[in-house]
Amino acid sequence: MRQKNLAAYRNRVVPAAEGRVLEIGIGSGLNLPFYSPNVHQVIGLDPSPKLLAMARRTSRSTSRLVEFIEGSAERIPLEGASTDTIVTTWTLCSIPAVLDALHEMRRVLRPTGRLLFVEHGQAPDPNVRWWQDRLTPLWRRIGGGCHLNRAIRVLIEEAGFQFDRLETGYMRGPKPMAFMYEGSARPM
Repeated sequence: MRQKNLAAYRNRVVPAAEGRVLEIGIGSGLNLPFYSPNVHQVIGLDPSPKLLAMARRTSRSTSRLVEFIEGSAERIPLEGASTDTIVTTWTLCSIPAVLDALHEMRRVLRPTGRLLFVEHGQAPDPNVRWWQDRLTPLWRRIGGGCHLNRAIRVLIEEAGFQFDRLETGYMRGPKPMAFMYEGSARPM
């Protein structure tokens, strides 16, 4: 996820975060430099101790308060309605119980809060979807549980969010891996 072409996506989505932010799957902290001064706290949630250690090192170069929690998006250890913004970037593809995780995100998000996301997933083209469905079982094993064929729009809507903005399209690269969803949504 360190590819230079992905920085443009981060730069369009992450700076819109405000207030108390929960970043789901903070990984090594690649989004931290993109947060604006409108963010007063970032809580980074990730199941990987190794990635959280990397994110801690990255956070040393930021002036805002960053807290790290080792845990699962399916069981977010925060109080309900306690965050202003939730950020996910290339995360929903690998969460085992993704709909449960999205329900948890909605639970911890304030009613006026926003979910900001950049994700890859199910393409609209039948031929590409055919390849996504065939490749996903192998890709999950070699790609850290990543599903190429998740219907991101449908999942976000099923979890009780409505879109403020949703843009989709292919980025450069092999089409089964390159259909992107970018935008923001609010709890209904």
